[in-house]
Amino acid sequence: MPDFLPVSEQMVELTRGVVDLHVKSELEQRLEASRKSGKPLRVKAGFDPTRPDLHIGHAVLLAKMRQFQDQGHQAILLVGEFTAMVGDPTGKSELRPRLTREEVAAAAATYTDQAFKVLDRDRTEVRSNSEWLDKLSPVDVIELMAKTTVSRMLERNDFAKRYAEGRPIYQHEFLYPLLQGYDSVALDCDIELGGTDQLFNLLVGRDLMSKYGQRPQIVMTTPLLEGIDAKIERGVVVGAKMSKSSDNYVGLTEPPLTMHRKLMQVDDDVIFRYFELLSLLPADDITKLKAERAAGRHPKEVKALFAREMITRFHNADAASNAAAEFEKIYAADAIPADVEEHTLTTDTATLWLAKALSSAKLVKSTGEGKRLVEQGGVEVDQERVTDGNFQLEKGRRYLLRVGSKNRRFAYVVVTP
Repeated sequence: MPDFLPVSEQMVELTRGVVDLHVKSELEQRLEASRKSGKPLRVKAGFDPTRPDLHIGHAVLLAKMRQFQDQGHQAILLVGEFTAMVGDPTGKSELRPRLTREEVAAAAATYTDQAFKVLDRDRTEVRSNSEWLDKLSPVDVIELMAKTTVSRMLERNDFAKRYAEGRPIYQHEFLYPLLQGYDSVALDCDIELGGTDQLFNLLVGRDLMSKYGQRPQIVMTTPLLEGIDAKIERGVVVGAKMSKSSDNYVGLTEPPLTMHRKLMQVDDDVIFRYFELLSLLPADDITKLKAERAAGRHPKEVKALFAREMITRFHNADAASNAAAEFEKIYAADAIPADVEEHTLTTDTATLWLAKALSSAKLVKSTGEGKRLVEQGGVEVDQERVTDGNFQLEKGRRYLLRVGSKNRRFAYVVVTP
């Protein structure tokens, strides 16, 4: 039987960093009942395996689940194999592309092993929502749909905006929150965790549980981690959330040197957002680090501390030390990294515009940005600076492209017909 801490002590740890909590008093009551009975609470978090890898943004939510485990509670890692095929419309202004069962299965295969870089494997129950959603009959689905209204669905900002602008909302998109909510009914959990963008879906689950005669789950959300390209504007972190599709992520299983390099690209002030959401350092230590930075400590040292902590957590201490040393060797000495990606680019003309090559190699977000960077002197071709915004690369040649100075990024490109 777990030896639970007093509820007040559990609450301090479990609510730290939480954005939404529905409802605090209910959480306290369940923690007290759990402590008296010795029965752990069942805590669920779900991930739709739309892509094969997890990144450190996912680790924010996983870390909160690990805190529940460390307090003696039962974690349920739900792999949304069925819902991934439907496609979560959250935050989408257009219809999300649908995935095949084979695509989802391939992505799901890597999810659990990566999640156990954060979660305690021995105290985690892994489930797939295909177990129950595959078995729903048309009558079951109609019954599920009858438990909410169209007006309730239009309370979602993304749906409401599309409706107001006359853009289509497909009927299966209305089903997504209901299917995710039914997961809570099937698992009869005490608590569901999710990112702030999932609040509507989590609350639908809470509503559905009561309509199916169950005690409604407590809903807790954690912040969304911004990508490595985020900036500070007027004291606020501004930028898209970390994702592979935005190419602003740090993967949990990426090579240590790649992780170190990407984390060193984070804005000097944004790095403290990363510390607050992901570091295991006590809050007082992070506050002290901020004071040291304000007093003149070099931001490179601060970012290196964070990179070392992340690589140690997701690889090991030796890998962190080696990555830091290799990074200094390569980037301090103006050397070429060993992990430079190579891209084969085709062109129908005699040459390829450098700005387009930079965009195709994902060194910049657009050709416009690429042209501006070239004209500002921020691009090298074969280790020679280029400032002509219309510079052309010849076919049949291999080039080394480099952008930036402080946070340099490289790519080899081969231009072919």
